[in-house]
Amino acid sequence: MNKNKQLKVAVGMSGGVDSSVAAVLLKEQGYEVIGVFMKFWNENIKGKIRENICCSLESAEDARRVCNKLGIPFYVIDMKAPFKEKIVDNFVNEYECGRTPNPCVRCNQYIKFGELWKKLKPMGVDFVATGHFARVGNGRDRSLRVGRDKNKDQSYFLHQIKQKDLAHVMFPVGNYTKEQVRKLAKKHGLSTASKKESQEICFVADGKVGEFLKRYIKFEKGPIREGVAPDSKILGQHDGLPMYTIGQRKGIGLADGPWYVSRLDKKNNTLWVSKNEDDILAKELIVKKVNWISGTAPTLPFKCECRIRYRSENVNCQIVRRTSGSSPDNRSSNKFLVKFPKPQRAITSGQYCVFYNGDECLGGGEIE
Repeated sequence: MNKNKQLKVAVGMSGGVDSSVAAVLLKEQGYEVIGVFMKFWNENIKGKIRENICCSLESAEDARRVCNKLGIPFYVIDMKAPFKEKIVDNFVNEYECGRTPNPCVRCNQYIKFGELWKKLKPMGVDFVATGHFARVGNGRDRSLRVGRDKNKDQSYFLHQIKQKDLAHVMFPVGNYTKEQVRKLAKKHGLSTASKKESQEICFVADGKVGEFLKRYIKFEKGPIREGVAPDSKILGQHDGLPMYTIGQRKGIGLADGPWYVSRLDKKNNTLWVSKNEDDILAKELIVKKVNWISGTAPTLPFKCECRIRYRSENVNCQIVRRTSGSSPDNRSSNKFLVKFPKPQRAITSGQYCVFYNGDECLGGGEIE
């Protein structure tokens, strides 16, 4: 008897090819599979609803068609309220405070592997599965591993998951390349086989983050200054600090460039820029709200690799100490000082620094 038949797996169906193939693979392995589609928050603009990319009517119908094709139940779960509170409101607040957030990390942390599990567990569900390109280690202590397809690896977005949560998580496509996933979808006649991926923030459907933020934040124009001197010459006027991020080169509106955004001065509403790219390089950062997937921080100093944004390469680093205000050695602090042998470009407050040891994701936290 196939023991998997005794286990129920809920697949988070987005209407995309990855989650579709995840459902196929699990069904082939003999699990009792159900498809779950989450309805997130949709923006109401002057009485008109702008659909969230991840939960549009088209995406819902694509997910439903796949479930019908596979002969598995299809459920829709309302996640509007927690998504608005944990993801959208935080996104707006972070920009208002001069930081550049990554909402996908929080969505995995609070929604897909948080609120969703709370709703599914009473339904007798044993595992939650998604189409993420990542893997769960099979050892006694569950670990998070990078996906086989290094170009599609999504462990960066999953680093806030805790080890206890990995006990009921599956990533069925983690051992496949994207090309293999599409081939499997075509082999099984899935309507999502050739569906394009969206690279946009799901609740900013047109990709215009600045226009989205203007509907929730009062933008104040202010001076653009060069260098670091408080009395330096004003070069121009910015359109509101939430329109910019560290390392940005385009859209600053200054002649005789290239100019790079080097600092967002929220207190003085000043945008600092430089022509010297060295001014956006740094040899260290402080990371806060760190989640160690194993549940235990490593003994310091600790050498490993880290990634300071999703699309960047892993780089060598050394975690040298904890830091908490004036008490750098406070053992209860959840902040860590990270140093690099080579300066890193455009370290950005609000993004995440994620730690790796080989193909294992150790965890990570928010850059201060």
